[in-house]
Parts: sequence; structure tokens; C-alpha cells
Amino acid sequence: MLPPRKNSGNGQLFRGPRSMSRAFLSLGRSVIRFVIVVGLCWATLLALAMLWEEAFIFFPSPYPEGDWTLPPGTENAEFTAADGTRLHGWFREVADAVGVVLYCHGNAGNVTHRAAILQCFAEITGASILVFDYRGYGKSEGRPTEAGILADTRAARAWLARRTGVAERDVVLAGQSLGGAVAAVVAGQDGAKALILENTFTSIRDMAAYHYPLLPVGPFLRTKLDALAHLHQYAGPVLIAHAEWDSIVPFQHGQRLFDAARGPKEFFVVPEADHNDPMPLGYYRKVREFLIETAKLGDRGEKAE
Repeated sequence: MLPPRKNSGNGQLFRGPRSMSRAFLSLGRSVIRFVIVVGLCWATLLALAMLWEEAFIFFPSPYPEGDWTLPPGTENAEFTAADGTRLHGWFREVADAVGVVLYCHGNAGNVTHRAAILQCFAEITGASILVFDYRGYGKSEGRPTEAGILADTRAARAWLARRTGVAERDVVLAGQSLGGAVAAVVAGQDGAKALILENTFTSIRDMAAYHYPLLPVGPFLRTKLDALAHLHQYAGPVLIAHAEWDSIVPFQHGQRLFDAARGPKEFFVVPEADHNDPMPLGYYRKVREFLIETAKLGDRGEKAE
């Protein structure tokens, strides 16, 4: 008969190898259950992010949100996308314009929130300009998707070319934030007279990685809006402006886009500004200089072969 186990000195009896094995086995099972629960939660969040992808990207303000009083000298533009979606924008024509600009706005609001931009481009830059709403924004019908807003941009460009009497390839594509990515994609695929990007990101995937580092949804996103890749396909003049203190689209995105541009290019730093701050007077003067110089280059705004 074995003698009784001695007390270890701390009030606990010494546990034998079998008891320790059971303890480690129980701990292992707890860890596995924890990992499974965390994995399921992560997978659920990932699935929801993919399911509601557009809701994380597009924040439209439909009519009647905003002040729809038509700004002086501005007219309504109504046109239809290739799939029949009816679209709307504001157009302002300038006599002896230095260029014809199609302006693609960001992912929120509608044209009424860009009335000041319309005025600055017309009165300071001296360009005829169309600011339009993607499907689902303002008075435009439908729901926004990547394919849809690209189709809307092409429809807007066609309307603007007809209205001003210029060829579509002679339209300058400009855009802010998401709108800059839209402009870059269209320019890379179709060509453009010139390209102007304001606080624009490199791609939606890069933005997802920046804002949701613990939820790697990038590889699974349907929406790409890869401005960086399409800049490699565009050989025309590019003006990139980026806010120095941009808290939404990091300043490095603008620098990477500038490095990727193949043709004549300029970089304008908006000092001590954040993403949604108004562009300064000096920026619009720079745009005017850029458009005047672009007009001297001839047909260099074609897409690269």
C-alpha cells in the first residue's frame, strides 16, 4: 500500500502527471473554442462587409437634400446612361474658356454641395464645367455601383462634348477623392485631354486596408476603382493636388499617384488642410495655368498603348 501524498506546503496536494494532462487538455479545448468563436465573428463581419460593400463606399444625398436654387449662369443638364438610367448635373459655360472640364465629385452629398467649386472653376480658372451626380445622388436615378458610376461619367462626358462642341477626347477629367479615382479610371481606359485629381486615393482596396486594418476585406471587394493602375495606362498631362493634413486619404496616396503618372505632371500641396477643406485661391490659379499649358500640348491626352 502506497503512503499518503505529502502536502506541497501551499495547502495543495501535488498533482500527478495524469492530473496535469487533464488540465492541459481542458486548457487546450478552451483555447480552441475561443479561436473558433473569434474566427466565426471575424468571418461574419467579413461577410457583412462584403454584402453591404456599397454602403461603406457610397453616401449619396438624394433630392431634395441640399439647396437646389440654380446658381447664376448655371443650367440644368439632363442625360441618360447607356443602361437607361436618367442622370442630372449642373453646367456653367464660359466664353473663351481655357478648357472644358467634367468634374466628378466625391462619395457623399450631391451637386448642390459643389456650387462653390462650379463657381471657382468658371470665374477663377476660366473653364466651362459640368458637375454631375452619379446614379442615386441628387436628382439622378438608380443606385451607385462601380460599373454604374463609370457609365454615368461617360454619359456626362458625351453630353458635355455635345453641349460645348468639342470632341470627347478634348474634355478635361477632374475629380475629388472617389471622383478622382473615377476620372483616372476613365482617362486610363478612354483617354482625356488632361486629368486633375484632388485628394484622390490609389484604390478602394488600399483605402480599406488603411481604415480597416483588422478586417482584411481588400481581396474580396468587388469595387476596385484602381486609380494607380489606370494612371500607368494614361500618357496625358496630370495635375495632382493633395491636402497636407488629409485624415481620410493619406498624403502618401497623392505622392504614389504622382509617381505613377507617365506624362507631363505637376503636384500641388494644399498646406495645413484636411480632406474636405475648400481648395485655396492659389489652387484654382494653378489649374488655370495647367489648362493653358495643356492646350499647347496638342493631342497628348490619349491613353497609352
